[in-house]
Formats: sequence, structure tokens, C-alpha cells
Amino acid sequence: MSAISIGQAVILGAVEGVTEFLPVSSTGHLKIAEGLMGIPVDEKSVVGFSAVIQVGAIAAALVYFFKDIVRIMGAWFRGLGNREERYHHDYKFAWWVIYATIPIVVVGLAAKPLIEGPLASLWVVAGSLIVGSGVMWAADQMGRHKRGEDDTSLKDAMWVGCSQILALLFPGFSRSGATMSTALILDLERVAATRLSFFLGIPALTGAGIYELKDAIGSGASAVPLVIGTVVSFAVAYASIAWLLKFVAKHSFNSFVIYRILVGALLFGLLGMGVLS
Repeated sequence: MSAISIGQAVILGAVEGVTEFLPVSSTGHLKIAEGLMGIPVDEKSVVGFSAVIQVGAIAAALVYFFKDIVRIMGAWFRGLGNREERYHHDYKFAWWVIYATIPIVVVGLAAKPLIEGPLASLWVVAGSLIVGSGVMWAADQMGRHKRGEDDTSLKDAMWVGCSQILALLFPGFSRSGATMSTALILDLERVAATRLSFFLGIPALTGAGIYELKDAIGSGASAVPLVIGTVVSFAVAYASIAWLLKFVAKHSFNSFVIYRILVGALLFGLLGMGVLS
């Protein structure tokens, strides 16, 4: 039997959609929500469910950035057969996304037992939320916010891509938070940093969802909650992406920093009182 009901799937889908691209840790929020609803967070079908509903959020990103993706992929395909097209920034950027995704794939496969074992602890999530907040605040203060999207390089993509490993190993750190912070340290302005985080997250998160699908279905997860959770995740994530890009164009990341600290402290409190385990 599935450990997740239809009602719980709706809630988890909404949580995933809101938090996947915000720098607040979707993994951390999902684990907190699952714990509060009495869902066994370490059960294989639950882990698989969490990974699969990410596909809904990624699909929202694909739809939202469809024109950009078509432009970049078009340049990549043209460049494969036309030498002159290879000097185009979009052609280079497509390769950079591929290169920057390799490190997280390698680490994800190599460290899978560790990631699904001791590092999945809610204590790790709470600590990572708070530590990641410090990193984000420092990055926003250090960054000069002077470089746009067209100024990105292979070095930028590799640094930002590798930073995703932090969130993979320390759930709660936040993939978006790690990538945006790294981009800010590299002096990208906030909107460029956010968009780069989106583009680098699409292949990694899509691959993770597809990889976990067999475990989600094979270990007892019902198809109906999976579908519902994924659809809800898509709808909420689309709205979340639109809001985030407008927000970062005019505001710093300080609101997210404060929120993460509060959530991390609350989680430590719930764990200490035995409300969550």
C-alpha cells in the first residue's frame, strides 16, 4: 500500500511547487511536511515520490522558459553541423549546461547510499538550512551584481553546476540557494544568477525524477497520488517561478535568509521536543 494518500499528495505537491526554485530547500520542506503528517520520510516509496513530483516543477520551468530553451537548443543543433554557429553564445551555453551537470550525476550515483542514509536525517536538514542561510547572506553582500546572462562563461557554469552537490549531500542547503549564492559570488546580477540556476537545474532534477520513478512505483507508491502530486507541483511551481524572477529584480535575498533561519530553528525545536524524529 502507498504511504501517501491523495490529500497528502496535494499538500506535498504544493510544497514542492512553491519551494523547488526558491532558495529555501524543497527537500527540507518536503521532509518537514512529511514528518508532520506522519509519513515515514525514509521509506523508499516516499523518497521516490518526492523525487518524481519534482518532475512537475521541472515541467513548469520547461514551459516557462520554453522560448529560451528552443533558442539555446536550436543554436546547439545548428552548431553541430555549422562551424560558424559554434561561436554563438547560445551554442557554447548549451555545452556548458551539459558539462556542468556531469559532476552532480557522478556524485549522486557514487554517494547514493550515503545520501539516502545518514545524510537524509532531519537534523542535517535543520543544520543545512541555517548554514546555507549564512552562505547566501555572505554571497549577496560580496557579489557586485554587475554581470548579466550574456557575460557568463564555462567557468561560471562549472562552479555553479558543482555547487549543486552541496544540496545533494546536505538536504536543507537548497540547490537553488547553493547555485544562486555561487553565481552571486561570481558577480552575476540577481536575475542572471536566478536564471542560470534554473537552466542548470532542469537536466539534473529531470534525471533524478526519472531515475527514482522505478523505485516510487516498484516499492508500493500508488500511481494516483503520484500523478496528482506532480500536477499540483507543476501548477504551483509555474506561479512560483514568475513571482521569483520579479522579486529578485528589485529585492535582495535577505528575506529568504531570515525565513531559512526561522525554519531551521523551528525544525531543531521540533526535533528536540520529539515532535519529529
